[in-house]
Amino acid sequence: MKKLFLLDGMALIYRAYFALSKVPRLTSYGLNTGAILGFTNTLLDVLKNQNPSHLAVVFDTAAPTNRHIEFEAYKAHRQEMPEDLAKSIPYVFKLIEGFNIPLITKDGYEADDIIGTLAKKAELEGFTVYCMTPDKDFGQLVSDNIFIYKPARMGNGAEVLGVPEILEKWEITDVSQVIDILGLWGDAVDNIPGIPGIGEKTAKKLVQEYGSVEGLIANADKLKGKQQENVINFSEQGLISKKLATILLDVPVELDEESLKVIEPNKEILEPFFAELEFRTLGKRVFGEDFTVVDSAKNTSAQMDLFAAPIATTDNTNESEDIPTSAANNIHNTPHKYTLVENIKEIEGLATDLSKQKIFCFDTESTGLDALTAEIVGLSFSFEKGKAYYVPTPANAEQAQQIVNIFKPVLEDKDITKVGQNIKYDILLLAKYGIQVKGELFDTMLAHYLIDPDTRHGMDILAETYLGYTPVSITELIGSKGKNQGNMRDVEIEKIKEYASEDSDITWQLYEKLVPQLKETETQDLAQNVEFPLVYTLAEIEKNGVKIDVDTLKTFSESLEKDIATLENSIYEKTGVKFNIASPKQLGEVLFDKLQLDPKAKKTKTGQYKTGEDILLALAHKSDIVQDILDFRQYQKLKSTYVDALPTLINPNTGLIHTSYNQAVAATGRLSSTNPNLQNIPIRTEKGREVRKAFIPRSQDHVLLSADYSQIELRIMAELSQDENMLEAFSLGLDIHKATAARVYGVSLDEVTSDQRRNAKAVNFGIIYGQSAFGLSQSLGIPRREAAEIIEQYFNQYQGIKQYMSKAVEFAKERGYVETILKRRRYLRDINSANMTVRGFAERNAINAPIQGSAADMIKVAMINIQNDINEQGLTGKMIMQVHDELVFDVPTHEIDSFKNIILDRMKSAITMRVPIEVEIGEGSNWLEAH
Repeated sequence: MKKLFLLDGMALIYRAYFALSKVPRLTSYGLNTGAILGFTNTLLDVLKNQNPSHLAVVFDTAAPTNRHIEFEAYKAHRQEMPEDLAKSIPYVFKLIEGFNIPLITKDGYEADDIIGTLAKKAELEGFTVYCMTPDKDFGQLVSDNIFIYKPARMGNGAEVLGVPEILEKWEITDVSQVIDILGLWGDAVDNIPGIPGIGEKTAKKLVQEYGSVEGLIANADKLKGKQQENVINFSEQGLISKKLATILLDVPVELDEESLKVIEPNKEILEPFFAELEFRTLGKRVFGEDFTVVDSAKNTSAQMDLFAAPIATTDNTNESEDIPTSAANNIHNTPHKYTLVENIKEIEGLATDLSKQKIFCFDTESTGLDALTAEIVGLSFSFEKGKAYYVPTPANAEQAQQIVNIFKPVLEDKDITKVGQNIKYDILLLAKYGIQVKGELFDTMLAHYLIDPDTRHGMDILAETYLGYTPVSITELIGSKGKNQGNMRDVEIEKIKEYASEDSDITWQLYEKLVPQLKETETQDLAQNVEFPLVYTLAEIEKNGVKIDVDTLKTFSESLEKDIATLENSIYEKTGVKFNIASPKQLGEVLFDKLQLDPKAKKTKTGQYKTGEDILLALAHKSDIVQDILDFRQYQKLKSTYVDALPTLINPNTGLIHTSYNQAVAATGRLSSTNPNLQNIPIRTEKGREVRKAFIPRSQDHVLLSADYSQIELRIMAELSQDENMLEAFSLGLDIHKATAARVYGVSLDEVTSDQRRNAKAVNFGIIYGQSAFGLSQSLGIPRREAAEIIEQYFNQYQGIKQYMSKAVEFAKERGYVETILKRRRYLRDINSANMTVRGFAERNAINAPIQGSAADMIKVAMINIQNDINEQGLTGKMIMQVHDELVFDVPTHEIDSFKNIILDRMKSAITMRVPIEVEIGEGSNWLEAH
C-alpha cells in the first residue's frame, strides 16, 4: 500500500518546544535541544509504528504569501519565536537531511497549502495520506483517503482523524464547513479576525443552521440584537477570514513519488549529529548499543564519565551561528608553510628560535585520550600566521625523552607565554616526561568560554566561526570512532605533519582573534587572573590523584547486596507477589492495579504507569512498601554506579584515581569533573555518605583535610544585595536561618521553633533560585497562601534582597547578560522573550547566576593561591579534590597546621567582601570523617 505522511514541520517543532519548555532539555554546553528531541521522537515514532512508504516534511519560508498581501494584519501579532526555538530549526533541517527525507518549501505559500496540494495529488495517485499536524485547520482536507495524524501528547496516544471524526468533532455535515466555522470564529494565533462576538460554540451552531458564512450573511435579518449587528457590519471581515482559513490546493509543486520514498537514514550525518546533541538514547535506538559519544583529546578535556552523562566539553554548538557547514577555506586551498623538523640540529635550531619569542603556540600529538597514560607522538609549534613546525618523537621512550628534553628550557621559561587549545592536556602529558610547563598561559578554549559561555569552544567550530576555515578532521587520519579506530603512530609522517602543524597554526590565529574579544567583553582580567592560572592548579590536582580503599568498597558492596536482598524479600512479602522491582512496568502494575495506591495514577505515553522518584515520594506516606522500593533503588544505584565502579577507575601505574576537571562546561563558571564525576559522590543519605569512607590518605602518616565554605551563596547574596539585616546577622555570627525565622515570624531568636527555622531555611535557599509561593508550598508541604505570606514577610524584612532581584533582572534586560563580582558574564538570550515561561526561566537565572558564579570564582581564586603557597613553601601535602564549595587535601601530619593556616587565609580572602566569610576545616582518616 502506498502510504504517504506529510509532516507540518514548524507546527511540530513548536509543539515539541513548548511541551518541554518548563523543563528545558539542555546539553552540557547549554544548548536547549527540547524542540529537536521532541521532533526526533515524533519522527521515529512515525517511521517505526506507522511504517510509511513515502514521507516528506514541509515548512513555510520567510517570503510573504497572498494572505499577507491581501490582509496586512495576517499573523502580524503572532508572538516572537523564542530564541532557543529559532536556534533549533537549523538542527531540525540537519536531522531531516540525515534521515534522507525530502524537505519541501515554496516561497509565497504556507506549509498548509503545500501539504493540502500534495495530499490531494497523492490521493489521485492511489495513496493513503496522513497530514501530521496538531493544527485544527487541516480538518477541511480529510477525505476517504486523507487523514489527520495528531501525534501523541501528554501520555495520550496518537490520534487519527478521518471524515467521521471531523464531522463529529466540528458538529458539521461536510468537512468543508470547517473553513466556515474558522471564518466566523477566527484564529487569535494567526490574527484571523472572524466576526466579533462569535466563538467556537456559536460558530458551530450558526453553520449548522445556515450552512456557511455566505449563508449566514444572506440570512442576517433572521438574527437578533448585537449578533445581527455584528454579522451585518463585519460581513466582509467574515468572508476575508474564511478565505484566510482556506487551505490552497493549487500550489505549483510536483508530487515526485520517487523522491518521497522512505529509505535508510544516512549514518555519516546522523551519528555525529546525535553525538553532538548528546542524544545517547536516541543514538542507540537508531544505531544500536554500539553508539557512543567519545571525543578526541584534541576537542575535549574529559572523556566518558562514570557518574554522569558524557560531556562534550569543547565540541559544542556555537549558538550565535547556525550549524556550521564546511567553511570555504581548508588546508588544501589555503597557502601555508608547515615544516617537518626531524634531525637533532634542526630541532635544536627550532628550540633556539622559540626561546627568542615572547609568546608561542604549542600542541602535542599522543597515542590516546588519557594524558596520564598516553605516549607522546610529536610536538608542533607556531608563532606566525600560516607557519608551523612539527617535531615527531619515536616510539622508543628513551629517544622520545631526548627530543622532548631539547624543548624543556623553552617550555619551562616563565617569561614566555604559551598558547594552546585545551592546554591542560598538553601540560599533563609533558609532565610525564619531566617537563613542568611554566609562564603565562592563553587557552583559546577557555578564552572563548569566557566570551560566550553557553556555546561551543572546540577548535574546529572556533576556526569555522572566526576564521572561515575547516581544519582537517582526526577521522581523516585514524578513521571513525570505534573499535577499529587507528593510532596516531600509524599515520604517515607527511599527513601527521600537516594535521599537527595546522592545529598549532589555527590555534595561534584564534589567539589573535580572541584577544580583542576578551577586551570587548571585559573578561580579560578574569582570563589572566583566574581561568588561565587555574589550568596549572587543576593539572596538579589531577596529577596528584586520590587514593581509594578497595577493601572498604568491597565490604560495603557485600553489605549492600544483603540489604538489597532483604528489601527485595520484604517487598515481595508485603505485596504478596514476586515481580521485577527494577521494571517500571511491573512495579506500576503492582502499586496501582494490585494495591490501588493511587486511583488517579499517571501513565506514560506508552501506557505504563509512571513510577519515577517524585511519584513514589508523594506516595511514601500511604504505604511502607513505597519506602522499601525507594531504598531498594537507592542501594542498587549506589552499588552499581559507585561502589563497584570506583575500583575499575584506579590507574594501574599510580594506584590512584585521577579525575578530570572541566572548566569550559557550566555557564555559571562552576567546575565539573569526569572519570569519575566527584561532584556526584552521594552526601545526602546515610548509605550514600558511606562511599566517602573509601577515600583515604595515601599513607599512614597522612590525614585528609576537608575545607568547606559555610553558606557561601547566602553570604554572596548578602554582599550583592547589601541588605543590612542579612549583613548584620552574618556579622554577629548568628544562625542565619534562625535569624531569618525570627524576622519573618516576628519572634525573638530564643522563641524560633524548629519548624519555623526549617521554613526560613527553605525560603533563604529558595529565593536564590527564584522559588515561587507554589514551589515553597510544595517543598514544605504547607498551603500556598501560607507560603505566599512567608515570602511576603521575607521581602518586608529583607528589602535589599528584593531590590537586588529587581535590579538584576533590569540589568539583564538592558544588557542581555548579568555578571559576577569578578565580571564573569552569563548571557540570558531569553530575558526579553515574549514567551512568559521562557522569560521567567531567564529572569531566575539573572538572579541566581551572579551568586552562583561569584561562588565559583571565589573557590577558583582560593585554589590558585593555595597551590601557589604549597609550591612556594615547599610543602609535600597535596590538594586532591574540589567538590562544589569544598576542597580536600592529603596532608602529612607534620604539615597540618601549615595547611590549615594557608587554607583559611586563602579561602577567606579570595574575594574582598563586606560580609564575613566562614570556612569549616575537618580532618580525618577518610573523606567522610574529614567532611
